[in-house]
Amino acid sequence: MLIADDQAMVRTGFRLILDSQPGIEVAGEAADGSECVELARRLRPEVCLVDIRMPTLDGLEVTRLLAGPGVVDPLRVVVVTTFDQDDYVDTAIRSGAGGFLLMDAGPELLVEAVRSAVRGGAMVSPAVTVRLLRQWASRPRRATRANP
Repeated sequence: MLIADDQAMVRTGFRLILDSQPGIEVAGEAADGSECVELARRLRPEVCLVDIRMPTLDGLEVTRLLAGPGVVDPLRVVVVTTFDQDDYVDTAIRSGAGGFLLMDAGPELLVEAVRSAVRGGAMVSPAVTVRLLRQWASRPRRATRANP
């Protein structure tokens, strides 16, 4: 896998957590979005763990370039951020992210998000999921036709 974050300490922490897990190996690290895209295209990791706010290209643009609509051979991307904003979640998912985690999610959830992405699944931080479900439930319902 590939870790992209502009903070060396965060990359180191993610590497320590993920490299300690059986079956997960960190193949590379990137300190900015352009480096992430270049490394991801060259290394073809199973999963890219991408921070939203990075220099050169933000994580949302990185996600779109690696996993978005129209990408011929998309990679699996899990977005990680401290910013719990609905527009980030929406853009990340629409751009092809297979996960959206808040930094406070904890090591276990980080590992599960990576494993889920490898299996082709998706994982969203519980706090975000609860909020999105509440928003979805409060939307007006469309009339449905009864089955004959």
